Formats: sequence, structure tokens, C-alpha cells
Amino acid sequence: MSDDDFEDKFLCNNTTNDLGALTTTYLLCIFLMLLSLLIMCGNLLVIISIVYFRQLHTPTNYLILSLAVADLLVGVVVLPLSIVSVNICGHLQDVICKLRSCFDIALCASSILNLCSISVDRYYAVCQPLKYRTKVNIHVIVIMVLVSWAIPALSGITITVLGVNQGQSNKRCALFRNVSLAILGIVLGFFLPGVIMSVIYVRILTEAQRQTRSIQSINCKLTKTERKMERKATKTLAIIMGVFLTSWSPFFLCYSFNILSQYKLPGPLIEAFKWLGWSNSMLNPFVYGFFYSWFRSAFRMILSGKIFQADFTNTKLH
Repeated sequence: MSDDDFEDKFLCNNTTNDLGALTTTYLLCIFLMLLSLLIMCGNLLVIISIVYFRQLHTPTNYLILSLAVADLLVGVVVLPLSIVSVNICGHLQDVICKLRSCFDIALCASSILNLCSISVDRYYAVCQPLKYRTKVNIHVIVIMVLVSWAIPALSGITITVLGVNQGQSNKRCALFRNVSLAILGIVLGFFLPGVIMSVIYVRILTEAQRQTRSIQSINCKLTKTERKMERKATKTLAIIMGVFLTSWSPFFLCYSFNILSQYKLPGPLIEAFKWLGWSNSMLNPFVYGFFYSWFRSAFRMILSGKIFQADFTNTKLH
């Protein structure tokens, strides 16, 4: 059973009276609604924290803000469209599915490019600390953010248009069946950036270890506190990248194999890995809260409503 056959059989409850299929559909909708709510709440906390507290107005955090916006839109747009698409049939279902796929592709690509930008930021912060403030300034950050959104948006629209032009509108959420084009998109959109980010972080970790061994003999302008913050930021963002790759790699690996094997893998397996990928948008805020004490402090102040009682924008977060 192909991915499309699975969705047509189990997710289109307007054309079946099977109790099991209806139960599966309702459980899926409940799961997607809860996941969407968690994604929105978590990433809103990150966005409000960075925007409100001036202590968090740093180049790295602006890139984290861009990543959080991409994750937030997954919960606001992609998952609600998925919920709608499993409850309707016919031409409208196809239109909604293509919209979902367009946003899904664009936001996933945006997350990847934001993570690439973060890895570059960390590279200069750790490997060239004395040049960091001149190399990575607000203008460079703006360019990184614009690129991280413009290219994915163009990719999502292009792939959607190509799918329509190739006459695949009769297949639910199947934009095109061109194997070569699909594999090229997966390699360029996921695996190549993943390899590049991994290489950069290996380089960063190697340099960090070298600096630790020779720190006594290096005449550096950064204070001990600043070095500690940079190392912690690098470690945390490396974990974020690792969580992203762990969440999305199963889907892209299985989807690639599914295309090459002429869709031999079961549809439910592909869907499960797709949901695992979406859940990555929920995990990042928990990583920030667990590793960053200043994010934990910001989250507490927001959730308690303290920021609405007075002006705490200049508060020192610990």
C-alpha cells in the first residue's frame, strides 16, 4: 500500500463507514491538535522572550528567533491544514493538501537554512572569537534571515507548481512522481545541508577542545564568563541540530527508499515518520529551557504574567 493509498483509505472519512477508519481519523486529529498546541505555546514563549528582554537581543538569538518563527508556523499552518485535509474529500481536499505540502516544504527548508546560519554564527564565535563581533553584525544577520526565508518560499512554490504541471492533482499530496527530481530535491534540501552542518560542528568542537588545552597560553580579550557562555551556546545549538536531524532523517531516508523502490513501504510508516519530523518544532523550546538559565527565567516571568505588571525589559536574567 502506497503513502497515498493509506491516506485515501484511512484519512478520508467522508467516503467510508468503517468504524476502525473513523476511529483512526479522530485519534489522528486529536494527536495533531495537541501537537499543534504544544508547538505554538513553546515557540511563542521563545519568540516573546527574545523580543521582550533586551539581554536576549544578540545575533545568535535573532537566528534562534527566526527558527522559532518557522517552528511556530508549522503549528499554526501545516498541522491545521493536515487536520482539515483528513476530514474532507474531493477537489477541495487536493487543494488543501497542496497548500499543506507547499508550506511544509518551505518551513522545513527554512528550518534547515536557519540551522545552517546558526552553525556559521557558532563557527565564528568559537573559531574566530576576536573577529566575531565584526564578522557577524546585524546586517549579516538580516541577510542570513532573508536568505533562510526567501529560498525556501521559492522552493515550496516551485515544487507545488511543478506538481500541478505534471498532472498529479489526482493524487492526494503527491506533488510529482519524477524520481530524479524528487531525489535531487531531497539531497539538496536535506542531506547536503545536514552534512555541511555536521562538518562545521565537528570543526567547532575540535577548535573548542584545542582552545581548552591551550587556554592558559592564549592572550584573548574574552573573559572567562564570555567563554563559558559561548561554549554553552555552541553545545546547546549542536544539540538542537542533532534533535532536528534525528527527527527528520527517518522520514527523508524512508521517503527516498520508498521512491527508489516504487513505493513498497507501508503508508502508515511514512506518515509516522512525518509526524516525528513535525514534532521537532515542539522540541526546540524545551531544549532552550533545559540548557539556558536565562530562557528559563524568561519563561517563568512570561507564564506568571509578571511582564504585564511592570517594565522588565532590562531585567538581568540568570
